[in-house]
Amino acid sequence: MSAHGTQSPRTPVTDTPTRRRTSVRTLPVPPDSRAPWRAGSWTAIIAILVILHLFAFEATDFRPDALVTGARGMANFLAEAIPPDFSPKVITAGISGALTTLWIGLLGTTISIPFALLLAVLGARTTSPNTVVYQIARAILSFFRAVPDIVFALIFVTAVGLGPFAGVLALICHNTGVMGKLWSEAMEDVDPGPEQALRTAGANRFQIVANATVPSVLPQLTGLLLYRFDVNVRSSLVLGLVGAGGIGLLINKSIKTFQFDTMLTYLIIVLVLIIVVDLASAWIRKKLA
Repeated sequence: MSAHGTQSPRTPVTDTPTRRRTSVRTLPVPPDSRAPWRAGSWTAIIAILVILHLFAFEATDFRPDALVTGARGMANFLAEAIPPDFSPKVITAGISGALTTLWIGLLGTTISIPFALLLAVLGARTTSPNTVVYQIARAILSFFRAVPDIVFALIFVTAVGLGPFAGVLALICHNTGVMGKLWSEAMEDVDPGPEQALRTAGANRFQIVANATVPSVLPQLTGLLLYRFDVNVRSSLVLGLVGAGGIGLLINKSIKTFQFDTMLTYLIIVLVLIIVVDLASAWIRKKLA
């Protein structure tokens, strides 16, 4: 206020913030030194695969045009197979053979359980006593797994003669290797907490395996067992083609005698058997879940 009592006008104060321009410096992206190597490696891999496939086509006489030229033969085959032979004699023989195939798969799976479990315990790093035992168990599992079940069937057919017993022995050997390998991997992935607790309490190795390891992986072991049962039932069908009994033997006989309508009936029975086995396995898995 001035001396004469009048209020002097005020100059408005305006805050004008100073804007600072920040310049962002863009740095060039360094070139990826591995990019040419990756491109070259993928090119080499594709070229190698193409060359391998060319050798495979030549070695296997892979000729899709043969399907076209052989279409008439396939049509004649289907004409002789349709309609299938549903006579009581063929149906009875087919059901009997299918049940034999089922029993071969069942025994080949269940009898191999103790052998597979023993080798799985010895072949798992978490339960094996030492490195030597581990390597021996792994070698035995690899051998049983590497030899196909049909080769085992041919060996046992020579040893014990034609029939389902040879098929059961073949599945026991091969399934021991496959199931033992799967079970050992499941044991290696088990939670080590219960094992460490029992080990701290003074339990021996057998007690740890029986009371901690196996109960912890029992659902996985059961699921793998049911899966192998499905596979073994299908494998027992193939084993019958080399004389190991079951409905596979009947299919082989009907093909050799050119009774294609009978063969088709047996195939339908096999389809029903596989569906029943799949449904039963799914039901058991659901109950165990």
